[in-house]
Amino acid sequence: MNLQTTYGRVLCLHAAAKRLRIPERTLRYQASRGWIQGAYKQGKLWKFPLPAIEKFQPRRMAAIALIAVAICLVSPMQAADLHLEKYHGKVVLLNFWATWCHGCKLEIPWFMEYQKKYKHSGFTVVGVAMDEEGWKLVRPYVKEKKINYPIVVGDDSVAREYGIKEMPMSLIIGRDGKVVSTHRGMVNRDGCEGEIRDLLKSHAR
Repeated sequence: MNLQTTYGRVLCLHAAAKRLRIPERTLRYQASRGWIQGAYKQGKLWKFPLPAIEKFQPRRMAAIALIAVAICLVSPMQAADLHLEKYHGKVVLLNFWATWCHGCKLEIPWFMEYQKKYKHSGFTVVGVAMDEEGWKLVRPYVKEKKINYPIVVGDDSVAREYGIKEMPMSLIIGRDGKVVSTHRGMVNRDGCEGEIRDLLKSHAR
């Protein structure tokens, strides 16, 4: 079956997602954020010019020093900046997620377990929810799941800063504020915990 639409060199959502080997919902999210040049909606359907899809490549993550980053994230209690240097001196798992993301939902209980086990050893998880609807969807989800680590809501500037093209995405950051590893897609549960333990031991004070 030819998945290309009758518009010639324009692909439908299903065909474009298959060509890029990413979930349709992820591609729809990227298009709605304006990250795919030339993508447009025809009624309720997304259309993707083939040349744009062929040129589309996820941005590579560069090491980012926390102390140099000051990103505006919206708190559920008040509109305030969460400066990541606040966590300088701790091992941080920075997780980008969304309530619609299946893999994210599978990871959250693992992260809650990490938080419970290592929060007194100089570790914290920080969850950055990327839902377009913001706290309207995120707050009830956090309450229902009883998430035990800090959650903030990110915006387009956060997505651009970190090159987020798919979710989940997680960064593990050392006490010195530098990114140690980047996990695109779900983390390996045991491997991620081992990485956290090693960082806590090697940087023990």
